[in-house]
Parts: sequence; structure tokens; C-alpha cells
Amino acid sequence: MSHIHGEGAAVAERVERRWATISVLIIVFLAGMAAFAGIHQATMPQASVETTDPTTIHLQGEFIESNLGSALEPDGSVTVRAIGQQYSFSPSCIVVPAQTPLTFRATSADVVHGILIQGTNVNTMLVPGYVSVLKATFDKPGDHLMPCQEFCSVGHEGMWGKVKVVDKQEFLSEMANKRRLSCAP
Repeated sequence: MSHIHGEGAAVAERVERRWATISVLIIVFLAGMAAFAGIHQATMPQASVETTDPTTIHLQGEFIESNLGSALEPDGSVTVRAIGQQYSFSPSCIVVPAQTPLTFRATSADVVHGILIQGTNVNTMLVPGYVSVLKATFDKPGDHLMPCQEFCSVGHEGMWGKVKVVDKQEFLSEMANKRRLSCAP
């Protein structure tokens, strides 16, 4: 009888050892995949990186003051250009149409800032010298707060903007009279 228990214990030990080995191999495999993906992501360049000179963005190029805000493109989409700078966004209030493809193009004039449009999935960092590009569509009209979500220095807590989503027809009628739209005073 003890001989049978001895064989059963040996079988159980072999099965447990196999499952333990398989578990360890799975963990090692997953850790290896995570390490490879992290190293690959860190060493491979992004598909496209746009740069800009943060010392001259107010003077020349796409981020001069007259280009900031919302602009209607020939294909019916809207491009929004903005700058983050201590302690504000330019423009501080952005008007966009509902149910329209939007492209947000933004950069920073001084330090790392962040754009987070509350209630949406729009969330990105603004790094001096680089242009951040995000695609979005808002389903319905409404107002969204846009705080800077990257600590940028003393005064960061007061860095807020606003995104005003309006009906598409209202947006188009306002655009008929202007080249760029902003709800900033």
C-alpha cells in the first residue's frame, strides 16, 4: 500500500514540476515580448515627426497668430492650430463643429505642456520644437474644458482653455465671414 502512495506522489511531483516549468516559460516569454516591444518602440522612429523652431513660432510659419484657431479645409474637415505657452493656450477658446473630422495641430513655445480635452479622448503632450497632431470628431455640441495636464511650472494650475463644439451649420455660417474661428475675447 505504501508503495502505491509512493508512486502516486512521484507522479504528482512530475506533473507539478511540468506545470511549474510551463508557467515559468510563459512568464519568461511574456516578459521577453514586453522587453522587445519596449526596446523596439524606444529605438524605432515614429512614422512621421514634424519639427518647428520654438523661438520663432510667433514670427513665421504655420503657428503665427493669424493661423491659430479653427480653419475649414477644402475637403470639409477642420484643422485647429494652437500653441501652449506659460501660462496659457493660444487661442484660449477654440470653436469646432460637431460631427466633422478635426485635426488638432499644436506645439509649445517654451516648456512641455499638455492638452487634455475633458470628456473626450484628446490628450497629448506639447513639446517645444515638435508638432503634435491628433485626429478627433465630436458627436454633439457642448463646451469642454482644456487644462494643461503636464506640470509646466508655478502658475500651471491656472493654465486652462476651452473647446466650444457648435452645430455644423452654425460653424459654417460663422466661417463664411472669417478665415479662422476662435471664441476667445
